[in-house]
Amino acid sequence: MGSIPFDHRPAHPHQDDTDFSRRGFLVTSLAVGFATAAQPVLAQAITTSSEGLVAGEVSVPVAGGVMPAYQAYPATGGGSFPTVIVIQEIFGVHEHIKDVCRRLAKLGYYAISGELYARQGDVSKLSDIKEIFTRVVSKVPDEQVNSDIDSLVDFARSTGVADVERLGVTGFCWGGRATWLYAVHNPKVKAAVAWYGMVDPPMWNEKAVSVFQVRAKLKVPVLGLYGAQDTSIPVAHVEKLKAELAGTSSEIVIYPEAGHGFHADYRPSYDRKAAADGWHRLQDWFKKFGVA
Repeated sequence: MGSIPFDHRPAHPHQDDTDFSRRGFLVTSLAVGFATAAQPVLAQAITTSSEGLVAGEVSVPVAGGVMPAYQAYPATGGGSFPTVIVIQEIFGVHEHIKDVCRRLAKLGYYAISGELYARQGDVSKLSDIKEIFTRVVSKVPDEQVNSDIDSLVDFARSTGVADVERLGVTGFCWGGRATWLYAVHNPKVKAAVAWYGMVDPPMWNEKAVSVFQVRAKLKVPVLGLYGAQDTSIPVAHVEKLKAELAGTSSEIVIYPEAGHGFHADYRPSYDRKAAADGWHRLQDWFKKFGVA
């Protein structure tokens, strides 16, 4: 999330709501361009061409309705492509997340990202980060997120071009935490990469589960990428998680000079060196554990 501070608390703490299948859907199509709260977009923002790809918005059946999503995969090559679920930032599936899908497709993956707030609201049009937390994010149950990602996997399987036996997951910011939780939820994931995802209960719901609480159930190898200068995720807590994961297949990398959102090339938080290193590590991680 770049330089946006993480010090806003929801006015009404989220109450657990597993009956998400009965909700109406407030979002039926993806945002065009970048989210309002992410403006202004810097000139350094990376734009990946869709040339040579099949890329665009799709409709994914989920519990209680249909969720908009963005998919990208190579237009040629035949056979089925290893699958990567891309979990959105706090801003939803806006242009940066779509671009990440295209970057992965250029590497030979089938990539898909679903609008996981679709039942709760459209954050792309909200300009105030506090509103994003209170009006939308605080109302999104973790159970709903995991169920909808399951549906993304099912949709990928149904395309006939995605090999979900070679399944990877990666997510950023809000999606970084969701990556850890989904890796616990679905042990069939081959490997996961979590970019600066919160390890403590998130500020939008202090009663929500932390990564520490579910770590013992983790069977999937997760690569966690963090910045030591991140003011929203205490580096001491990341170091604690790193120590607890010692001897397992998971790993934590901490970039000394990077802050939160260091991969977000459209924001001032972007750290080119850390972002490039993290992207190379992601590729190596997926190859190591059978996603590629």
